[in-house]
Amino acid sequence: MSSLVIEGPVIKVGDNIDTDVIIPARYLVYTDPATLAKHAMEPLDPHFYENASRGVVLVAGRAFGMGSSREQAAIALKAAGVRAVLAESFARIFYRNAINNGLPVLVVPNVSKEVNEGDFVKVNVSTGEVVVNNGQKVLRAKPITGMALEILISGGLLEYVKSRLNL
Repeated sequence: MSSLVIEGPVIKVGDNIDTDVIIPARYLVYTDPATLAKHAMEPLDPHFYENASRGVVLVAGRAFGMGSSREQAAIALKAAGVRAVLAESFARIFYRNAINNGLPVLVVPNVSKEVNEGDFVKVNVSTGEVVVNNGQKVLRAKPITGMALEILISGGLLEYVKSRLNL
């Protein structure tokens, strides 16, 4: 069985973070992930890109990614340096867009109460284990398995399909 382990410092946001906050509509004219990255989460934190570029795990509350179905939201976060998003719940379309673009997203009960800004987390995507601050706490997420895990390991749906077709 394949596994995927991600680790990094936490940037924390709240509930109901919609796709207009993740990547404002005025930037949807751009297709380059690096350009989108520079504007990720801009309405919430103008310095998000600088802070995320070191490689972070984003922790959120409920309904992360609600709003429009824009695929650029997941692309912008990943390109900005977000290695994974842990939230109490996700909008379904954002969740699938994230998987398809190679951004791990895990549902973790009470994560916004259990994990703080600046904590360091290690996430085993395939088992759902979330280790906080080198074992200070261990949380359980809903693991990602099967084809969704293989898509993540491949780096996204396009890379997964290419590998299946031997392209």
